[in-house]
Amino acid sequence: MKQIDKKRETVLITGASTGIGYELSKIFAQNGYDLIIVARDLRKLMEVEKELREKYGTQVIIINKDLSYPNSAYELYEEVLNLNMNIDILVNNAGAGASGLFHEIDYDIDNKIIQLNMTSLTNLTKLFSKMMIKNKRGKILNVASTGAYQPGPYTAVYYATKAYVLSFSEAIYNELKDYGITVTTICPGATKSEFSKRAGKAQIKGSMEAKKVALAAFLALKKNKRLVIPGIQNKIAIIVSKLLPGNITAKAIRKIQDKLINKTDQH
Repeated sequence: MKQIDKKRETVLITGASTGIGYELSKIFAQNGYDLIIVARDLRKLMEVEKELREKYGTQVIIINKDLSYPNSAYELYEEVLNLNMNIDILVNNAGAGASGLFHEIDYDIDNKIIQLNMTSLTNLTKLFSKMMIKNKRGKILNVASTGAYQPGPYTAVYYATKAYVLSFSEAIYNELKDYGITVTTICPGATKSEFSKRAGKAQIKGSMEAKKVALAAFLALKKNKRLVIPGIQNKIAIIVSKLLPGNITAKAIRKIQDKLINKTDQH
């Protein structure tokens, strides 16, 4: 496996084969970064690698890894160390969700969501932040969700994991700034990607394009912003949810999710 040129900054992006992660990969490549792209779908990873090399002339390493398994974050970190490489920017984008009544969703599905969205994200952040502290610089981008601000009936575990990501990221933003490391959190709302399909939901009308979300994240990261919520509708939704009692917000979210799940069942 070819080592990346150390003179250029290297970005590691998880969940890089589709959606926001794929769009971020393109944006970083366009802006002169070398990449390590990580996803569980090897075929799609290889397609993305080929596209980035041919279109942007960037150097790309692919790592086929499913981060929903225990120890996967440590395995990924070891693979990077074996390449004798430093990571300048870590993008924790990989995530998963499932739709349905909480008590009806299989234990293994919920545990994998928690492992991917919370545990692996936390472990990767700890491992690579230590590397960044040694280098006295670095950037971390964590992908949360507008769901971090709301209770999510029918997607209870997913929303809860994103609340964790937001709280965790804001805490370490405060800690790591003392070492010259920035932590940016993006909270996108509904986004046009394969995520909804995998989670068993129809696409929400008015969903943002993944490339717009990715661009907002990239610009916020470059400006060392702590938090970005892309889209005026998403900003308004969060403000409203903060003003309303939790049970009212939960009731509204349940109605929306119920319609999306039912639409999926009809196809």
